Amino acid sequence: MRKRQRQHWGPGEQPEQHYLVEPRALAGGGDLRHVSEFLRASGWRDKSKKDGRLIMESPDRTVRISYNPHMLPGGWTIHGTAQGQQAEWWAVLGRQTPVEIVAGLTDALTRPRSAHAPNVWAPLEEQHWQTRPEGRHYTATSPDGAAWLHFRQDPNGNAMWWSGARDRQGNGWTAQFTPSTPMHLVQAFSAALASPEPVMRPRGRVPHSAQIRTTSVSVLPSQLSAWQQARVAAARAATWTRNWNANRPRTTVRPHAHAGTARARR
Repeated sequence: MRKRQRQHWGPGEQPEQHYLVEPRALAGGGDLRHVSEFLRASGWRDKSKKDGRLIMESPDRTVRISYNPHMLPGGWTIHGTAQGQQAEWWAVLGRQTPVEIVAGLTDALTRPRSAHAPNVWAPLEEQHWQTRPEGRHYTATSPDGAAWLHFRQDPNGNAMWWSGARDRQGNGWTAQFTPSTPMHLVQAFSAALASPEPVMRPRGRVPHSAQIRTTSVSVLPSQLSAWQQARVAAARAATWTRNWNANRPRTTVRPHAHAGTARARR
């Protein structure tokens, strides 16, 4: 850590006012570094542009994540290339999608897939979302009615996932996933969307909405930095462990029966 940063830490630092915001789906976009620094610590390449566009590329170059603050409506685009049995896929999330919800999906891109079959609806049902079938379609709505996840199926059987959140003033965001988007990623998104944990926003970055609840907290800059670094450190540790397991030499154990026979001949 740089010496210049350390000078602002310790007894002389001043607390800053932040707010815990819930429901998280209406908390606004947040700090993009919550997504990008975790990916960078996980070995992703940072190809961001000087004009403010964020671009991150996976180590194997099969997935690219971008955030464009200049285009309308702008927001997040996640693109996966075709690979083996996996077809090309896209996910598009609006600029007001909370970074904590975006990270639910992007963090999952850095981890191996679970051996269990994904269940997109399970995280929503655990948080008492209202789920209802509509013919070949399916919808889940949050208890306060502010957030939703829709599953739509066309006559050819192609599935489309559509999600979002909106307050009574019309402020909010939407997200769409192509039919080929891996289901474990949609499940990771739904788990982050349904999480009851509030998210933190600094003063001046809290949306004006009658549907959000806020709790004022005083936070030291050193505390904020420590929380951010803990997330980055976890990503680095997980990446190191995966790389070590993938690259460690495999040894062949000599059968005991053969060793026993060799000793008997002496």
